[in-house]
Amino acid sequence: MLTGNGSSVTEFVLAGLTDRPELQLPLFYLFLIIYIITVVGNFGLITLIGLNPHLHTPMYYFLFNLSFIDLCYSSVFSPKMLMNFVSEKNSISYEGCMTQLFLFLFFVISECYMLTSMAYDRYVAICNPLLYKVTMSPQVCTMISFAAYGMGFAGSSAHTGCMLRLTFCNANVINHYLCDILPLLQLSCTSTYVNEVVVLIVVGINITVPSFTILISYVFILANILNIKSTQGRSKAFSTCSSHVMAISLFFGSAAFMYLKYSSGSMEQGKISSVFYTNVGPMLNPVIYSLRNKDVKMALRKSLVKFQRKDRF
Repeated sequence: MLTGNGSSVTEFVLAGLTDRPELQLPLFYLFLIIYIITVVGNFGLITLIGLNPHLHTPMYYFLFNLSFIDLCYSSVFSPKMLMNFVSEKNSISYEGCMTQLFLFLFFVISECYMLTSMAYDRYVAICNPLLYKVTMSPQVCTMISFAAYGMGFAGSSAHTGCMLRLTFCNANVINHYLCDILPLLQLSCTSTYVNEVVVLIVVGINITVPSFTILISYVFILANILNIKSTQGRSKAFSTCSSHVMAISLFFGSAAFMYLKYSSGSMEQGKISSVFYTNVGPMLNPVIYSLRNKDVKMALRKSLVKFQRKDRF
């Protein structure tokens, strides 16, 4: 749909994951199951951390925020994605698309820095255990988490603000299942030079700073672990980091793979690879932190016992 003078688009059409009709219903059920697991898993982890006082530590404070981000992040596009599998017209208004773009980028960038905060937390816990409570005080943890959300807000505002200055003419079909930067830039009928510079700067910062901080943190962590003489102590130190390393690898690995596919011009492969980044990651994070974490498993066991006792009486 175009405005009266035909100079700008007022709604977009999302091409979706695939245009093959026979796959629409199976994919609907697949992504519905993924979304349900994501919501139940992340909301369950948020509730578990909130209700168990012994989980009120810096590590679980950041995990609480990570689950909150994943829950919101997946809810930004999953309901619309599911609707598009079963509806004939996969349209989204211009305002709705820009809102989705802003929220999507806000939570993605925030997750980058929340994972970075968790890496710093593990660094302090393993390399400076005696100063851990002082260094990672509630005030410091709050400041770090607000900084993560602040970076998310700044990055998403920069990208969305630059997107709002573009004019979209006749082409309004977004070759994706959500409103993302690169598919939208392909539709612009005005110069995207400023947007490309902003993408280069903002994405560069949001990849370099977290990656460098995480890398340095784990170099010090690894060096410290290798200096631990007891096998039990070394094993315990490794186990406290393994879940976080898996979450980082999943998030940054899938994101890098997705954008490499886009940059090589393969939009179809980019869409498919983005599923791991946008859908699978938020679903697996609660599973990773639950199955590989003794404290979470113990808290879950205690909560279930309490619930069963209340149910009896």
